[in-house]
Amino acid sequence: MKRYPWFFLLLCFGCGHPKAPAISISLVNNSKSIQFKGLDRAIMGEVTRNASPAVWENLIPVYQMPADTDLKDYQPIQPGNYLVKDSVIVFTPDTPFVKGHTYFMRYFRFEGGTKPWDFIGGNKKLGSVPHQDLVFKD
Repeated sequence: MKRYPWFFLLLCFGCGHPKAPAISISLVNNSKSIQFKGLDRAIMGEVTRNASPAVWENLIPVYQMPADTDLKDYQPIQPGNYLVKDSVIVFTPDTPFVKGHTYFMRYFRFEGGTKPWDFIGGNKKLGSVPHQDLVFKD
């Protein structure tokens, strides 16, 4: 019987990581609110069921983009209200978005990346959570 060790190696590389969810934002309610789509329903259900509404501010905060984009990590969070509707999160700021200003919503990707190999391979660093900045302009 002939053995094919390369087949198992190929099978391991073919598995890969699960695809990240498609995240999107859009302005709604005549540009008074942002609609956030794509977060896993299980995560949304757990957060909505077991936490205060303010926890959304930590998961997907909204910021005003500074003139010097190198300083965007130091901006204060835009206060407002988060409302969960079905599989969508709607953020309405306490003060309206200013026409012509650029804002961004920071989405922290907590799913995946928790295996030791993710740290060894350099995909994740201890003490860091990967994020994606979703930029929008009113």
